[in-house]
Amino acid sequence: MAVPKAKTSKARRNTRRSAVWKLEMPAMSTCTNCGAIKAPHKVCKNCGFYKGVAVLKIDEE
Repeated sequence: MAVPKAKTSKARRNTRRSAVWKLEMPAMSTCTNCGAIKAPHKVCKNCGFYKGVAVLKIDEE
């Protein structure tokens, strides 16, 4: 069984543990058709276009 050769300090232990929980903000891009903010490589929820092609039919009120 593995046995540590030296005591791990509180600072080193906490630094290692804190790095796991950091979340990055998801990447966002703008729609080429309507200019709304959307997730990259996804259909725009505002207008239904993807790469300049109408994929979804969205009723505008």
